[in-house]
Amino acid sequence: MARAFLFVLDSFGVGGAPDAAAYGDEGADTLGHIAEFCAAGAGDREGLRSGPLQLPNMSALGLVHLAKAASGRFPAGMLVPEKVYAMYGSASEVSRGKDTPSGHWEIAGTPVTFDWGYFPTEGDAFPPQLVEALCRAADIPGILGNCHASGTDIIARHGEEHIRTGKPICYTSSDSVFQVAAHETHFGLDRLMTFCTIARALLDDYNIGRVIARPFVGETASKFQRTGNRRDFSVPPPEPTLLDRLVKEGRKVHAIGKIGDIFAHQGVTKLTKADGNMALFDASLAAIDEAEDGSLVFTNFVDFDMLYGHRRDVAGYAAALEAFDARLPDLDRRLQPTDIVILTADHGCDPTWRGTDHTRERVPVLMFGPSLRSRSLGVANTFAHIGESVAKHLGIAPGHHGRSLI
Repeated sequence: MARAFLFVLDSFGVGGAPDAAAYGDEGADTLGHIAEFCAAGAGDREGLRSGPLQLPNMSALGLVHLAKAASGRFPAGMLVPEKVYAMYGSASEVSRGKDTPSGHWEIAGTPVTFDWGYFPTEGDAFPPQLVEALCRAADIPGILGNCHASGTDIIARHGEEHIRTGKPICYTSSDSVFQVAAHETHFGLDRLMTFCTIARALLDDYNIGRVIARPFVGETASKFQRTGNRRDFSVPPPEPTLLDRLVKEGRKVHAIGKIGDIFAHQGVTKLTKADGNMALFDASLAAIDEAEDGSLVFTNFVDFDMLYGHRRDVAGYAAALEAFDARLPDLDRRLQPTDIVILTADHGCDPTWRGTDHTRERVPVLMFGPSLRSRSLGVANTFAHIGESVAKHLGIAPGHHGRSLI
């Protein structure tokens, strides 16, 4: 029986979204701009990387070709192989918003057709009645932040006061999200998770997609560092996803990284956490080694987005892509005759773009395995086709929102 391995390179967009202008992102292109900066020398960093962006394995799978079809040009400085060894294309998102749950749910066959709730960008982000209810329910003296912010900046700004006062740092972004930063020892990791659970219940009335716990360590602003104990508290998807459908058919779903959190732990039979892209890759390979016939291994590689996209770090993003690309032969050697791998993304986060938020972009779709013949997939009109391709390959009934590309 067949197996499927679905890898989401979090935020690795390829530009060209037809509705980008509606999100203020016309011209955003995560891959294209990283390649452009690297080709011009602006992606160099001593001791990390230098020169044009080099992704030989993904390029051989069709990455540069799908990028041209998605955004109208080959990525600058990247070699264009004469032969492609995979099924390659891109996909446009139909879900409203450009955040993590929307992208992942649509990949799993369930687009978001409703509008998320968002917090205002000017003044206090959170309404007084919400703050009052949260402080009362959680028995805390107040909150810090209460604004739109970058996570690392706001921890540096308020971390020392947080340690002194016991007030958690609460902030948001252009996504439908309520984020909470707190010190792992001074505030307590368990206490942070309890606080976020309380916030999750209160925020349902505001239609907020996620509450994110952002624990950190360190004693001073210059030493604060977020840890790998992040946890996302998401609302459940609005209808059964590919994961639910697989579990209903008795199949196994191995969720690696934050996949379990994104799907509110629905449709997951085994959860594995890991901190950092390379640890996530190792965990994925271990899951592949033990994956049962008919199963899905589903991994989110969060560093691209969290460490490099949001922080607008071109060199870091480029180096992370090159490191990921170098691991693909390890994956290829483990494939059995009826396995398939799909590499994709959930949105963009162009590190050359203004601000610190996600960008509305098309995403790559690279599908390969011993039984697949290479060909162009063109530009799919929804991410849901990705999930339906997995469904067909694994032999379960199709869903309602997409069609298989296989």
